[in-house]
Amino acid sequence: MKKNDEALIRKASVGDTAPVMEIIRETGFFRSVEEEVALEVLEDAAFANNGSYQSYVAVSGGKTAGWVCFGSTPCTLGTFDIYWIAVDLKLQRSGIGSKLLKFAEQEIISQNGRLIVIETSGTEKYRKTQKFYEGNGYRLNCIVDDFYAEGDGKMIYVKKIIGN
Repeated sequence: MKKNDEALIRKASVGDTAPVMEIIRETGFFRSVEEEVALEVLEDAAFANNGSYQSYVAVSGGKTAGWVCFGSTPCTLGTFDIYWIAVDLKLQRSGIGSKLLKFAEQEIISQNGRLIVIETSGTEKYRKTQKFYEGNGYRLNCIVDDFYAEGDGKMIYVKKIIGN
C-alpha cells in the first residue's frame, strides 16, 4: 500500500477483534496486561456499543490495516482521550495511522470535542510514536517520570481542536 486514501475507515465490529489483536501483538510494543486491556476496550466498543469507547478500523485490500479507539474523558466538558492507535507493521509509514488520527479528530469535533489527550511511553522504543504525534500537531504537555515502570515515564500529548 502506498497511499492512505486507499484505506477505508469504518466502525469496528465483532469480526475485527482477532485481526486487531493480531496487529497489537505483532507491534511488539505492548505487555500482555496491555493486550488484555486492548481486548476489553475493543470488545466493549464492538459488543456493547454503549459509547464509552468509540472504535474504528482502517481496511485496505479487504484486510484490517489499523485501529483507533477514543472516547470522551469522564468529568470534563469537551475533552477526549485517544486510547489506542495501532497499524499493521507491514503498512506502517503508509499514512494509515495519520488517516485514523484525522478521522478520530473529525469524529471528536462532531461531538463538540475541544481538546484531545494522548498518553504514551517516554522510552526510546516509543520515539517514533512520539514523533508521529508531534508530526500530527500534538504538543508534549507533561511528562510523569517513572509512571509505567522505573525509567519509563508517561508522556502526555494534547491538541486543541476548537478555538486554536
